[in-house]
Amino acid sequence: MSETTNWFLVCRRYFVVIVTANFVWEFAHMPLYTLWREGTDNEIVFAGIHCTGGDILIAASTFLAALLFLGNPQWPDRGRKRVILATIFLGIGYTVFSEWLNIEVRKSWAYADIMPVLPVIGTGLSPLMQWIVVPALAFWWALRPRSSIRKSKA
Repeated sequence: MSETTNWFLVCRRYFVVIVTANFVWEFAHMPLYTLWREGTDNEIVFAGIHCTGGDILIAASTFLAALLFLGNPQWPDRGRKRVILATIFLGIGYTVFSEWLNIEVRKSWAYADIMPVLPVIGTGLSPLMQWIVVPALAFWWALRPRSSIRKSKA
């Protein structure tokens, strides 16, 4: 990155990827939930959009918490790894809790038989991977040096 990175641009780029990738992920892993077989087309579309909205809120709150507790005034030039790791781990923690709450307690949704689940905790592999892959991809994109972006446009 440059000597002084534009943190606002980094945040914007992060959220562009967060919104887009979570929207795609939600619809891509929909067959791993019973809704895919049992729901109407409208229910499936609503669930995908609704869950993407939730993903955006989770991404925003975990990123903000990581910045507030582990960031510093020179972020992202300094302390970026702590913020990235904390954001990802907070997302994973929330996902494990939310999946348990909504599947086991509230019974708001259910996994299809084809959803791989982690032993002991029973969290689906796809939602867990979502909170590793999507934020990692978003940070990678957001923190790419601006000079390489300009070169690729030329």
